[in-house]
Amino acid sequence: MKDAAQLTRRSLSAPDADFLVVGSGVAGLRAALELSRKGRVIMLTKGHPLQSNSIYAQGGVAVALSEEDDVAIHYTDTLKAGHGLCRQEAVRVLVEEGPERIQELIRWGAKFDKAGGKFAFAREAAHSRSRILRARGDATGNEMVRALMAQAGRQKRIRRLDYHFTVDLVVEQGRCCGAVVLDEASGKQFILPAKAVVLSTGGAGQIYARTTNPPNATGDGMAMAFRAGAMLQDMEFVQFHPTSLYLPSSPPFLLSEAMRGEGGQLRNNKGELFMQRYHPLGALAPRDIVARAIWAEMATTRARHVYLDVTHLGADFVKRRFPTIYATCLRYDIDITEEWIPVSPSAHYMMGGVWTDLNGATTLPGLFAAGEVACSGVHGANRLASNSLLEGLVFGMRAGVAASAFAQRHGHLDLSAQAKALACEDEQRLEDAEKLRSSLRRTMWGQVGVVRSRESLVRATAQLSRWLKVVSGPFNSRADLEVKNMVQVAHCVAEAALWRENSIGAHFRSDFPQVKRAGWKLHSQLTCTDEPTQPQSGRKQGVVIAMQVGPKRSRARSSPGLS
Repeated sequence: MKDAAQLTRRSLSAPDADFLVVGSGVAGLRAALELSRKGRVIMLTKGHPLQSNSIYAQGGVAVALSEEDDVAIHYTDTLKAGHGLCRQEAVRVLVEEGPERIQELIRWGAKFDKAGGKFAFAREAAHSRSRILRARGDATGNEMVRALMAQAGRQKRIRRLDYHFTVDLVVEQGRCCGAVVLDEASGKQFILPAKAVVLSTGGAGQIYARTTNPPNATGDGMAMAFRAGAMLQDMEFVQFHPTSLYLPSSPPFLLSEAMRGEGGQLRNNKGELFMQRYHPLGALAPRDIVARAIWAEMATTRARHVYLDVTHLGADFVKRRFPTIYATCLRYDIDITEEWIPVSPSAHYMMGGVWTDLNGATTLPGLFAAGEVACSGVHGANRLASNSLLEGLVFGMRAGVAASAFAQRHGHLDLSAQAKALACEDEQRLEDAEKLRSSLRRTMWGQVGVVRSRESLVRATAQLSRWLKVVSGPFNSRADLEVKNMVQVAHCVAEAALWRENSIGAHFRSDFPQVKRAGWKLHSQLTCTDEPTQPQSGRKQGVVIAMQVGPKRSRARSSPGLS
């Protein structure tokens, strides 16, 4: 049994911070900067802070700043990519506030590529204008994080705790008021109180066997929010990036959408260009269409990959425009200036996540979320390329403002009882966590991947339900806790995918290929509850609740304004 006195860094009556920010990517850093105006901030990061998804964002950040563009066109492109399931108000916030957030970032030192003294805007799939700002060719996320970290480093009220894994959220008197944290070095858990908590933990790509996400993208924020009682929305919409490097001996590596934006072509294993058979825009079709076209071509030709061809663009241009991709592929003995690149789809981005309003507030008072962990509604059924970094900036700032306002109305709560309860927990170990992690990822890739069916989803949900029982205990190692979170999030994805009996955007059901079936505009919404199940679902834990898009709502059980 642990000594309760060891569970806090300081006395609970003298808390370390007013605010906790869980995660250190673009959204978390922008939220922390806003929160530091009103109080003390602790940023919690598992592992190293430079392992966030934001760091790996290559293509760029979409923003209407060029002379040929305006926010109305960006708005229309985003809605079109989202297949009618975007929250229009959220998209309007994104495109209208995006330019200001980017200009602010530039003032803080971010350097975006220029040509002839002006910003060099690129075009990507489903964009009708060249509006993609990039840095160092294909290192945009890295540059944005660098500038934000430098700005955060100048704020005395922001303190970072790296290598600290957030185990669970603390809920008292119906609101989120802190977190249980694992010090990865010592193995000790303790409670950090806060007036408000902002989740910015990124996505959950690691629940799939093939993913462009880094190893730490295990869905921790979604899982802990779900366990705490917050609602998840649109979990069936997982974006599969069409072009990740396919080599049997290496992990998938993202080959930016911008490569096709600059003229790269897709060829099957016979060398044939095939995308025009699937969409008039060819290789520049929306991501969901390109991913399924590649999947279909692989099935037709009985191949494990297709090819991305940029050899015709010229060696000097390719090396200058895509230096990171060029160097990475060269390490695997592929010279992309001379050879076609073997590619296949990989899990890339979660459009669903913790439901938030336009200010980042979740259905759990005191808990806010921004970035990929959140479902702000801007992506709908399919994310428009390069909107994610902009979303992190815009809604990270908004979450910070809203969390500050919440904290002005609520003080710290006494969490001594929570600390004593934590001290009494018996630590458990998950038997063969690595094997379970591997089995989970293979199951999700095979049964809940690019193409789904009722048969595959029933098998997946049954297996995931069994694994949920295995991971139900309290664990005390990062590896075990990550697997627990992965199982929880994977179960939510599979449940939502089984519920949605139509195909739209990133969600494709081979048994329901139609889009405009009855109820297609409803959103899947999951809450962890023991209440009687809704008519649409025959399951109890993780009930799917359907709600109508727009002002008319059906079967609404949560806070007002959900859509």
